[in-house]
Amino acid sequence: MSRRAVVIGAGLAGMLAAAALSDAGADEVIVLDRDDLPDGPEHRRGLPQGHHAHLLMPGGLDAMEELLPGVDPRGRLLAAGAHEVSLSSGMLALTSEGWLRRWRRAGPVMLTCTRPLLDWVIRTAVLEHAPVEIRKAAVTGLTGSAGRVHGVRVAAPGGREDRHAIRDEELDADLVVDASGRGTRVVTWLDGLGVSGIRERTVDSGLVNATRLYRVPEGAERFPLTIVQANPFVSRPARSAMVMPIEGGRWLVSCGGSRGGEPPADPDGFLRYMLDLPDPIVGRLVSGAEPLTDIHLSRSTSNVRRYLERAPRWPDGFVALGDALATFNPAYGHGMSVAAFGARVLGRELNGVAGDLGAPGLARRVQRGAARVTEAAWSMAVSQDVLYPGVRGGTPTAADRVVSAYTRRVTRAATGSYPAASALWDVTGLRTSPARMLHPATVLATVAGSPLPPSTRPPMTPGEHKVLEQLDRTGF
Repeated sequence: MSRRAVVIGAGLAGMLAAAALSDAGADEVIVLDRDDLPDGPEHRRGLPQGHHAHLLMPGGLDAMEELLPGVDPRGRLLAAGAHEVSLSSGMLALTSEGWLRRWRRAGPVMLTCTRPLLDWVIRTAVLEHAPVEIRKAAVTGLTGSAGRVHGVRVAAPGGREDRHAIRDEELDADLVVDASGRGTRVVTWLDGLGVSGIRERTVDSGLVNATRLYRVPEGAERFPLTIVQANPFVSRPARSAMVMPIEGGRWLVSCGGSRGGEPPADPDGFLRYMLDLPDPIVGRLVSGAEPLTDIHLSRSTSNVRRYLERAPRWPDGFVALGDALATFNPAYGHGMSVAAFGARVLGRELNGVAGDLGAPGLARRVQRGAARVTEAAWSMAVSQDVLYPGVRGGTPTAADRVVSAYTRRVTRAATGSYPAASALWDVTGLRTSPARMLHPATVLATVAGSPLPPSTRPPMTPGEHKVLEQLDRTGF
């Protein structure tokens, strides 16, 4: 008997889930998406954050490579123009506690590129190496019962007599994966089957992202990724900026501000916003670069968690992954990695049942496993966002304040302590769990503090200083 899986959503989470399903032995994997998917690395409607900065963290890259054996996603992305950025030496990063030093020792790496490029490269790789079919369709619901999902309902054009009418058709499946992103209707769909009482939580700092692309000036091709991070400890709105290398000889320059500190969309105001940060380095850099686009704004930035794993009953044959399970403030760069973690959980659980898509209890195990790998990123995002003025959906608990105070001490030590910095990279890069912060070596480094004096200026090389001076048109 053939085994069919249906995946809702052809974004990163959906395509990685499709790869896991195919690798586990599904005979047919059908991916449904309401968008016309581009033939290249182009923006599409169904990706509201597509214009803004995306970081593929080391942990997410590791998961992706496990999901796509023999495909070499890292190599494909680099060949398409993505940049490899070392967390230990390839960044200029101003934290709430000062500038992080750059170390000569090798450290974990992340990849930077536009989100359309990453989606296109991964989608192409999956379609080349797995029997996966993508169909354009809008899913309107699930079929089945509270005990088992049997497939999906999709909106299809009417017949020959009335081509403008829309009617629902049913598509049967042994397993349905909802990877439809921030716009998921998973709670409504489950309620229609009798699975109710799903708890949801939203923590919204009111973050607005403003992003513009620039041509990298001649001579600045190797200038490091530069970021001025938001400071949650000063009782003021979050304000941050970043210049990030991407494909095509371009910089992606993004500003982010929470409620009361939002960046503007006009060019002069955009530059002033960067120059008014605790260090004006991002504004100084881009003041001498040629803008290539208008400024794109996005307000689709809230943290949303659906506690699907806590439902008293869960139907076999259905799981939700990626943004359908939890969305994050994009400032932390964790969404793509968490999507990869969820797909990896799916693949491992399927291998444990020899690819039996309808195995009793499989869906619940996947859902609980996906929730576990989501928790660290969720905790990091929410424990910081609740500290900003005007946040909606939460206030800092005693536990949040303890975690924030300790994380602040680790960060302060990391400005000059390699052991503390290494722990910070591993946790924020999602390579290890937050328990890494409590490792004896990390605790010792945190208590000892930085053995080096704080750096009051960006840790640039002489060549980088020269590039900045040549580009600066601001007079700072």
